[in-house]
Amino acid sequence: MNILLSSVGRRSYLVEYFKKTVEKEGGKVIGVNSEAFSSGMIACDKSFLVPLVTNKEYIPRLLDIAKQENVSMIVSLFDIDLPVLSQAKSLFAKEGIEIVVSSEKVIEIANDKWKTYNFLKENNIPTPLTYVRLTDAIESLKDKSLEYPLFVKPRWGMGSIGIYRADNKEELLFFYQYIQKQIKESYLNSMSTDQNESVLIQKFIDGTEYGVDILNDLSAQYVMSVAKEKLAMRAGETDAAIVVDIPALTKLSSELSKVLQHIGNLDIDVLFDGKDYYVLELNARFGGGFPFSYLAGADFPTMLKDMVSGEKIKVPNIKIGVKALKTILPLLVETGDKLDG
Repeated sequence: MNILLSSVGRRSYLVEYFKKTVEKEGGKVIGVNSEAFSSGMIACDKSFLVPLVTNKEYIPRLLDIAKQENVSMIVSLFDIDLPVLSQAKSLFAKEGIEIVVSSEKVIEIANDKWKTYNFLKENNIPTPLTYVRLTDAIESLKDKSLEYPLFVKPRWGMGSIGIYRADNKEELLFFYQYIQKQIKESYLNSMSTDQNESVLIQKFIDGTEYGVDILNDLSAQYVMSVAKEKLAMRAGETDAAIVVDIPALTKLSSELSKVLQHIGNLDIDVLFDGKDYYVLELNARFGGGFPFSYLAGADFPTMLKDMVSGEKIKVPNIKIGVKALKTILPLLVETGDKLDG
C-alpha cells in the first residue's frame, strides 16, 4: 500500500512510522506540502510541492498525485486542511482512495475551540469555564463569578500561537490584543470572521496535564486509547512524557469517542485538579504527543493501514511506564532532494 501524508511539514517521525508500516510489502510514503524544504518532505520516499490549502487547485493537485502514485490512503498532519479533505472525501473514494478524516461536523468542533467548549458542556464532559468575548469575561470578573489567574488563547490553531497566563486586568488586555495581532498576521486570519470573537479567555485550573490518543475505526467506533502524563512542553507541544494507566481517563476517552464519533486518531488535552479530569482541547489528527504512544506500542499507522485494507486489526498491549523525550537532530540535505513536483 502507498500512503500519502498531506501537510507533512516537519513531522518526520510520523513519516518514519508510516514508512515502517508499508515497507514490508514494498509500499511507499508520499509527502505533500506547500513548502518544499522541510524535514517531513525530505523523510518521505517521494515528495510533491502543492498549492496552499486555501487555493482552489489544492484538491485537484492532491487527487492527481494520489492517482499517479497509486495511493490507497491519505492522512493529514495539520489542522487547516482537515475540513478541505473532509469535504473532498467522497471524490477520492470514487477513485478507491480512503481519506482517513472525520466528518465536517467533527472537524469544525475540534478546530474551533469555542465550539469544542460548547460541545463538551452539552455532553456533560468537564471543561474549564470559557468566554469568547472580552466584555463578558470582564463582567464575570466584576461580579466575582470568574477570578484571576486566567488563560488567554487563540480560538483556532495549533502550537504556532501560544497560551498565556494573565494574573490581572493589565495582563489580560495585553495578551488579548497580542493574540489578536498574531492571528491577523498568521494563517489563522483566514479562519477568523470576527476579531472580537477570535480569542478565548479561560478559567485557570492548576493540576497535572495529560495527553490522550483515542483511536476510532473507519465507522467511528472506539478501538483504544493511550494516556500520557506530560512532563515537559516546548512551543505548545509535548516535549517529554510518561505513559500511564488511569481507568478514569480510559472511561473518559471511550465516552468522548461515542458522542463525538471521530475517525482515526483524536488527540486530546486533559487537566486533573486532584478531583476532576477537565478536557481542554480536541485535535482530530495525530498530535505532537503521539510519539510517546507509539514508543509504548500503539502502532496506529499499521492499524489504520489494516482498516483501509479490510484486514482484522490487532489491538496491541501498551507498555505502561514508558518514559521518553524528543530530541533535536540537525539533518544535512540538498535542496530539492526527493522532490518530484
